[in-house]
Amino acid sequence: MLLATLLTSAVAIRSVQTAPAGRAAVKGSKPSWANQSSYVSAADANTQIGFRVYLGWNNAAGAEALARAVSDPRSSSYRQYLTPAQFRQQFAPTANQVAQVQSWLTSQGFTLVYTPKNNHYVSAQGTVGQAQAAFGTSFGMYTVKLLGLTLRSPSADVTIPSSLAGMVSGVIGLDESYYFIHTNHVVDGNSPPSAGFRNSPPLSAFFAELLTGATPVADQPPIAPGYAFPTGFTTTLGNSSVPWAIKGHTPTQVKGAYGISGFDGTGQTVAIIDAYASPTILADANQWSTNRGIPQFGTAGGGTFTQVVPPGIFNVKDNRAQVPTGWYVEETLDVEAVHGMAPNANIVYVAGPNNFQDLDSAMNHVVDMHLAQIVSNSYGFLGENLPSGFIKPFNDTFIQGAIEGIGIYFSSGDSGDETVNLGFASTDWPASSPFVTAVGGTSLGVSMTNTRVVETGWGVSSYKCNKSTLVCTRQFWQAGAGGGVSCLFSRPSYQSGLTITAGPTTQCNGFAGRAVPDIAALADANTGYLVGQTQTFPQTCNPASVMYDEFRLGGTSLSCPIIAGIMALSDQKAGFAHGFANPFFYMNPGKFTDILPVETAVARRNFVNSVDACNGTVDRLRTFNDYSGSPTQSTGPGWDNVTGLGVPNGIP
Repeated sequence: MLLATLLTSAVAIRSVQTAPAGRAAVKGSKPSWANQSSYVSAADANTQIGFRVYLGWNNAAGAEALARAVSDPRSSSYRQYLTPAQFRQQFAPTANQVAQVQSWLTSQGFTLVYTPKNNHYVSAQGTVGQAQAAFGTSFGMYTVKLLGLTLRSPSADVTIPSSLAGMVSGVIGLDESYYFIHTNHVVDGNSPPSAGFRNSPPLSAFFAELLTGATPVADQPPIAPGYAFPTGFTTTLGNSSVPWAIKGHTPTQVKGAYGISGFDGTGQTVAIIDAYASPTILADANQWSTNRGIPQFGTAGGGTFTQVVPPGIFNVKDNRAQVPTGWYVEETLDVEAVHGMAPNANIVYVAGPNNFQDLDSAMNHVVDMHLAQIVSNSYGFLGENLPSGFIKPFNDTFIQGAIEGIGIYFSSGDSGDETVNLGFASTDWPASSPFVTAVGGTSLGVSMTNTRVVETGWGVSSYKCNKSTLVCTRQFWQAGAGGGVSCLFSRPSYQSGLTITAGPTTQCNGFAGRAVPDIAALADANTGYLVGQTQTFPQTCNPASVMYDEFRLGGTSLSCPIIAGIMALSDQKAGFAHGFANPFFYMNPGKFTDILPVETAVARRNFVNSVDACNGTVDRLRTFNDYSGSPTQSTGPGWDNVTGLGVPNGIP
């Protein structure tokens, strides 16, 4: 198992064990990947590090119980949310407790950086050498084959003075587990956006408008009869051949498919958390809005857009460790997806200064300052293979969010059950937290009149097609919505009706863990969302240029902000914040359309150079509802581990 003990409460940590000489070990502070077989060398003692010593909530059991009560429609405390000030008074660490931690850190030579109002952590800076002396263990460099990196970690659980043991819940930043974080957007082509990306025609305006082999269509071949459906994957509309992929769904099409109408998000606020910040986001989102026929930010009916960003993050260049431009497209997708669903909602974008350890502090900032009643997060960590001392503090922040009536949404991941990456099945963190809503994904086809033609679970294999022979050969399983059973968290009460348990290919066979996802929306990059962004296009046989352009994008990074935007409409309709909405969702499954298996496929043409036809094009088929590379998943009646309860059936 990932942890030594699987507790029946929310999460396995906050346990400390006595160590020699007046010290206490913070159990779970050494990640499992830092083992003797992967040891490379000692860490450089002169390396500068920043870290956060997290303090747990006072009366943690009471805080967790209150989070459940205010979120449960059956409870007399339902929606009796606390303000941040009330939460701090009842549950936050005291000033004296913080002072003890600060005093110890300064006595060890560390420089204090920041402590938030809720006293959730004390951030500090120093060197690896200082950390080794202060925390009573050596630090080493360890090979993580999965990431192809060598990362720093304590060589054993760190220790702290026994006097601090009852208040410290974890230390984040000493090890480099944050390298496991990734965005969950998918660009189905040959390179990511921001470096320049375009979808190649043929591109349909709606599902099955254009078929491979049909004439007259520009840019054919293939000649008639076009590409055949792969074995086991068939047409849904009696098409003679595989249809071409769409240009990209618009808000009008998504709302039409889901029966969304009548509300625009007035008076609601959605926060979006990502790393870095796109320097062109407002201009891009406004141009995109104009092209979609919806109000721009700052105009009547267009809501407001605010960025909360640390200094300097607009100017961080891509490097081996960090790829800011890859996060620019994430912000673009998130902002335009929320704005498309709820155009008059206010959006607050909160940027982490890097894609590593600072996303947890960004979340704490949103929650402790109550910047919004809904938070969309389109990132996650690869599996749950993280030290428990990394997970517990983040989960505490989610508990505070629930108590304050904040609904926190996370994408479920884009690699299915992670078997293709980890060699065993696992859910992703933080989607597996029982105090967040995990959003899975679907493949969606919409008609010319904006009604649902087909929708099924998102799982995709790639087929390479020969334009002359019309033969398409399977290459690999490509992507799909994350899901499964957590090995860290037990089954929450709102999922008591589910019977799924962890299977033999997980690390906790038979465990009745928290099931992922909860709900779903459009995610498949082949049936995805049309976004607009300023990109840098390289010189080919056409001149290099920097310009605004539009392209199709997907991933559970799309389904998550779509749901966040729809929940802004739900809050507006209800006249109150639903907060942590999972108990409400599971009590009202009729508010969601159950997604069933449909095995079909679409074709797509990719520019070889990702931007134009100068270097030619290649054709590919992409399947729907294909879990050949994610063997523990399937789409079926009722809750399933790809789409959860299903997609919105109108405004929940």
